[in-house]
Order: sequence, then C-alpha cells, then structure tokens
Amino acid sequence: MPKKYKAKNDLVSYSVLSSSIAPFLDGDGGQTLRIGLAIVFMAVVGVAAYAMFGGAPGGGFVIAAAVIGAYMALNIGANDVANTMGPPVGSGALTLVGALTIAAVFEAAGAYLAGGDVVSTISKGIINPENVEGTTTFIWLMMAALMSAALWINLATWFGAPVSTTHSIVGGVLGAGVAAAGVATVNWPTMGAIASSWVISPLLGGVIAAAFLYFLRWAVLLREDKLEAARRWVPVLVAIMAAAFAMYLSVKGLQRIWTPEIWMVWTLGAGALIGTYAIARPMIARASEGLENRKRSVSQLFTVPLIFSAALLAFAHGANDVANAIGPLAAIVSAVGQGGVQAQVTIPLWVMVIGGLGIGVGLMLFGPKLIRTVGKEITRLNQTRAFCVALSAAITVIVASGLGLPVSSTHIAVGGVFGVGLLREWLANRSRPMPLFTWAEARATMTKEEWKALPKKDRKKIKKRNRRRLVRRRHLLTIVLAWLITVPASAFLAAALFLALISTFGQA
Repeated sequence: MPKKYKAKNDLVSYSVLSSSIAPFLDGDGGQTLRIGLAIVFMAVVGVAAYAMFGGAPGGGFVIAAAVIGAYMALNIGANDVANTMGPPVGSGALTLVGALTIAAVFEAAGAYLAGGDVVSTISKGIINPENVEGTTTFIWLMMAALMSAALWINLATWFGAPVSTTHSIVGGVLGAGVAAAGVATVNWPTMGAIASSWVISPLLGGVIAAAFLYFLRWAVLLREDKLEAARRWVPVLVAIMAAAFAMYLSVKGLQRIWTPEIWMVWTLGAGALIGTYAIARPMIARASEGLENRKRSVSQLFTVPLIFSAALLAFAHGANDVANAIGPLAAIVSAVGQGGVQAQVTIPLWVMVIGGLGIGVGLMLFGPKLIRTVGKEITRLNQTRAFCVALSAAITVIVASGLGLPVSSTHIAVGGVFGVGLLREWLANRSRPMPLFTWAEARATMTKEEWKALPKKDRKKIKKRNRRRLVRRRHLLTIVLAWLITVPASAFLAAALFLALISTFGQA
C-alpha cells in the first residue's frame, strides 16, 4: 500500500492518486522508475538530435550537447521550481499533485511564449570569447560548463539543497574558461557582482517577507476583530501582489514578446493595483462571511491569491531560467553551424522545446523532494506566511532590477522562507514565559526576583536550553553551505571536465 503524503490537513494522499502518478512521489521503487524515465527522455532527445544532425558536419557535437542540455533541464525542474511551489504546498494551499500540474504547465508556457530568443553565448559576459582559441575549444568549453552545472545541481538535489541554477552555469563557464584561456579571460567585475548576490538575494527576500508578516500580525492577526481587519487589509496586500507581479512580468518575464518603457511598467503596475483591489475587496468580504474570528480563518483568505502567485512565478521562472539549460546548447549549435563563435545567437525552436519540456519532466519526476524541503522542512508555513514569501519574491526582483543589483530567484524565495521562520522564532522567544530550571520542573515557574538572583551564566544556560527553534538549523546550514560553494564547485568540476575532453578528443 503506498504511503500517504502528509501535506497539511492531509490535503493529498497517495490513496487518491492514480497508479501512474503515485510511484513518482515517494518510495525506493519509484526512485528506480524515475531515473529510468529520465534516461528515456534524454535518449529520445539524443535520437531526435541524431535524426536532424546525424549526417551534418559537427553533428556529433550537437547530439552530445542536446543530451547534456536535456539533463540540465531535468535538474532545473527537479531543483529550482521547488522555490515557487514549496510554500503553497507546505501551507496547504495546494496539493502536491496540483502544484506539480500548475508548475509544469506554466513553466512550459513561460519558456515557449516568453523565453528569450536571443542569448549571450558566454552566459552573462563571464569570459571574453576572443581569448578562446578555436571553435572546437569553445564547444568543449561550453559543453564542460553545461555538464558541470547539471552534475552540481543533481548533487545538490540529492542532498536536499535548493541552489541557484544561474550561479551553477556561471561557475561552469568560469571554470572551463579559466582552463581554456587562463584567469585573464574572466570578467572579474561581473563575477564580483554575482558574488554579491549571494548576500543580497536572501537578505532582501528574508527582510521583505518578514516585514510583511510583521505588518500582518500587527494590522490583522493580533486585532480583537480579526475578520474585520482582514476585510480592510487583505485586499490591499493582494492588490500590491498583483501590481508587483504585473511589473515583474513586464520587466523580467515578457522580454521576448514586449519590451516596455519604464513609464509603461509603472502604469501597468498602477492599473493592476487599482483593478485588483476593486475585485478583491468584495471577494474577500464574501469569503470571510461565516468564518470564525481566528487566525486560521484569516489564513484561509490567502489561499486563492497564493495559487495565482504560484502560477505567475512559474511562468516567469520558465521565461527567464530556461536559458540556463539551453543557452550553452544554443551556443554550441550556433558555433557548429556558423563555424565560429558568435556574440549572440538565436535559439532554435527545437532547442527551446528541449529546455521547456525537460524542466517539466524533471519537475514531475524529481521535484517533490525539494518542494517538501522548501515548503515543510525548513519551517512551518501556513497560507499567510507563504503569501508573504511569494509577495517578497516579486517585490525583491522589482527592487533589485530598479537598483541594478544581481539577484537569484532561488535565494530570494528560500531567503523569504527563512525570514518568516526566524521572525516567528524571535517573536516566540521574546514573548515566552520565564524559562524553567529543568524539564522535570515544567509545572513550576520562577518568580521575577528568583530569576534575577541567579548568576548570569546560569540564566544564559537556561535561556539557551529553553529557547524555541522554529527554523531547523540542519537545513539552514546545509542550504547556506550549498549556496557558498555552488560557483567554486561547478567551476572546479567544469575545469576538470574541459581538460579531460581536450586530452581525450583534442582541440581540432
């Protein structure tokens, strides 16, 4: 009998899933099946590439790169998408199957409809292509970068650590570039800006998410009439979210379809703010009728906005991050077809299909593990807290884009989860009753005078022993460590792969 997936309120269990879906979600037997299906997907991509390029000059490069690109796309689906789907699933707003379905559809839609059709072959200007001697050397460089990034993300997923796919591919290009042309070929100011995002992204995401949660506590959750306060403030927050997403999608998610002026972006945001508020206010009023005057009732009002935010984040993610899977592949295809390195390349439709489809397949096969980590294992989330995380993700990207700061969507989302968890922990410990001498004396509390009479060292020990931990330190340390070593780990791996390729196959 398959195990039940214990989402909040038991919203989903394997007993209600079809036999074709249930094995993908849990169990050792399902793991073998998932790996087998992933291999089948890469094999199909390889066969399709062979059918198109098998007899063409340099076709072997394209076939190998297509398979590696498919592997990279699978890993992005397994790791990166959890950042948008984890909070809604952990809060109970979405079932796991519902989240997988929404993510697969909107990730693919974002990749196909709004994914950039022109990308830099050198991945954000990390290295100078003029310093790379020969087209074949450049192809090996990009192939090593792509493979190293995919392997690192695969390893991080196995350890349960959500990492930035952008940083992974940047590290791969950096390491292979240094191995191919030396340290002088690296654009170090760009690398410095990327390194700064290790701090900027999670810090901004965490602070903004915590700030919104603190405001909600003050304005709604701690009020005597919580529902009346919710009718006043929830429509405002939903309208802010809509405005943020409208601006986010116009700036970052619709580059292939439309590139608006700044005034257009602000006009679109203002229109979304006003229109959404006009719609949300009566809807929230109707939804709150008959509910109990409790925090849980207020949390339920955020369920529908959370589902919409998850869909929009998935669309924007597919539009932007698909290039991490297919950018190096498109660069290799261009180098083979043009016989040289191009500053920019147009992404062929079949390459876009590999990226979008691979992300969807990777999400369905391997995504649940990271979704659970982000949504349930770092800290406990409800709809209110998850809404603050989603709102933070959209606003942080808008603020960072306006300031010209490089940020990672992965770090922002996970930073938001840490932010709301650490805020709750701080508030819980600040308002907790006086700590106890021992756990055996749990029924007896100390007076204020008795507490002050204790030596400072003893008071510190007692506080530490009785402090509530609402954020799991094991996950915190694992994720932070994975973030710090992503670029150097993928760089060293790419350098080793590049040297191995050159020594085995040569430069010409």
